[in-house]
Amino acid sequence: MSQPEESRGRVRQMREKARELDEAAERSSDPKERRRLKDKARRLSAQSDQESAMAAGDIYPDR
Repeated sequence: MSQPEESRGRVRQMREKARELDEAAERSSDPKERRRLKDKARRLSAQSDQESAMAAGDIYPDR
């Protein structure tokens, strides 16, 4: 598997996990747990966006 394919796969997995966390947060009756899950989903989503942009050549990591 090529590096771009691996990167797309990783991004897809991160986005799926973020969606699952967001859904779990919606089902949670505990406000603290809901906030924790939402925050984790938000961070994972942002990370997947960053990795996607890097793979597309839109941004470059610090050297």
